[in-house]
This record gives sequence, structure tokens and C-alpha cells, in this order.
Amino acid sequence: MENNEKKKLALNVVSSKEHKGFGAGALDLSNLSSVIIDGDEAYIDLGAIHAKSKVERGVKFSMNKEDVPNGRKCWIVWVYVGRNEEGQFYSGATACEMLVDTEARRGWKILAEHVNKMDYALKGRIILDGLNETEKTALRNVLIGHNAEWWERSGEALKQGLA
Repeated sequence: MENNEKKKLALNVVSSKEHKGFGAGALDLSNLSSVIIDGDEAYIDLGAIHAKSKVERGVKFSMNKEDVPNGRKCWIVWVYVGRNEEGQFYSGATACEMLVDTEARRGWKILAEHVNKMDYALKGRIILDGLNETEKTALRNVLIGHNAEWWERSGEALKQGLA
């Protein structure tokens, strides 16, 4: 191996469409997106995949809710785009709660829950527990606005979950 080549990590996350070696059948993170719901506003922010979304930047997170008494509720919704014979569609969506106090630069989230829910979205599960009607409407509008055809091809579990 030449010095200028970077050694690739042996992770079970691959983006090669023709990958047939170690990790074959692993999930492709290139079809994963993240939607941030902050109050009645929702927007796509791919920075969340690396904990660097607009609401997370500059915030020190704790696993204790008591550390964030003035935090506002925000959500990261992991959205996975699958493909079937008809084309692409929203196949997985899972919501993760967090509290953010931008002024104090403090926040609360359970990292293990975020990782597990990301995995569930990649596997096509729909878990939107905890979202209120305003948050559901904001998420539905972002998904439809981003690609109405994908929304139309999506399963009833997602559509009913955001009804």
C-alpha cells in the first residue's frame, strides 16, 4: 500500500453498489437522511448523521435531563429511502427526542437511542412515537415537499403515522 493511500476501516457500512466481500448485504448509508424538527419548523439537515446539525453544533450533550432545565424539545428523524420495482420511496422513519438550550450551550439526548433508531430506519421501520400533531405535519410537509413521488410510493404505516 502506498503512503498516500488511506487505509479503509472494516465497517459493515458500504456505499459500493457492487460490494461482494466482507459486510456483503450491509446497509448503504448514502440513502439515509435526517430531518430536524425544531418547534413547528422541520428541515433536512444531513449534519445530524455526524451529530453536527444546526441545532447540535456548539452544544455539549448530557444523558441527564436535569442538566438542561430550559431546553426546548427538538427531534431528529432518521429517514431511509428504499427502492422497489416502482422506484424510490421513504421506507424507514424513526424519531429521536432531544432537548437543546442554545443559550446555555447544553443539551440532552441518549446517544444509544439515536444509534438504535438510525439502525431501525435503515431496516425500514416506522417509529414516530412522541411526535405531536404539529411536528407530524411539519415532517409530512418536508417529505412531500422534498419528493412527492417518493411519498406516494411510501407504505401506509408512514402515511398513517403522519396523518
